[in-house]
Amino acid sequence: MQPLRLLLVDDHALFREGLISLLSYQDDFTVVGEAEDAESALAQARALEPDIVLMDIELPREDGVSATARLKLEMPGVTVVMLTVRDDSQTLFEAIKAGAQGYLVKNVRSRELLEQLRGLARGEAAISRRMAGRILEEIRGQTAPFGPEEELTAREMEVLELVAARLSNAEIAERLVVSEHTVKN
Repeated sequence: MQPLRLLLVDDHALFREGLISLLSYQDDFTVVGEAEDAESALAQARALEPDIVLMDIELPREDGVSATARLKLEMPGVTVVMLTVRDDSQTLFEAIKAGAQGYLVKNVRSRELLEQLRGLARGEAAISRRMAGRILEEIRGQTAPFGPEEELTAREMEVLELVAARLSNAEIAERLVVSEHTVKN
């Protein structure tokens, strides 16, 4: 299996260097590029075609959520994971709506970060249990982040709860007696 190709986007060089150092010891990842702002991130993504972009939210000139939306419009097949200090529900939902497939807070331990990134290769979302819990709370109606046209069905809620329990798409499909394709949809 080919290593997952990562692009790191963060305006702090020391943080990027630390991630590069951590990932350099892993056979299943390779850092193909790094960027310090949205424009260079988009240029690097176009040139390098990474599998995964680790995107900070707090970037100079243009925030990471906006950059994610632009990137996903141009390159919908690229997986974007927000890696940020922002631990609030509003930013979480903005990032998801922009197309992010993951949202991790920078206080995550290195072992969990690696585990979350490996989960992406298995079709899992890179999201902490705490953030998944927030998504469930919001969807259950405490503060609806989606409009009425975007309400989830009972079956979709069932799938989301299993995702929050960290089951893979294949495990969810088996448990619900549906195809893995149906689970992904």
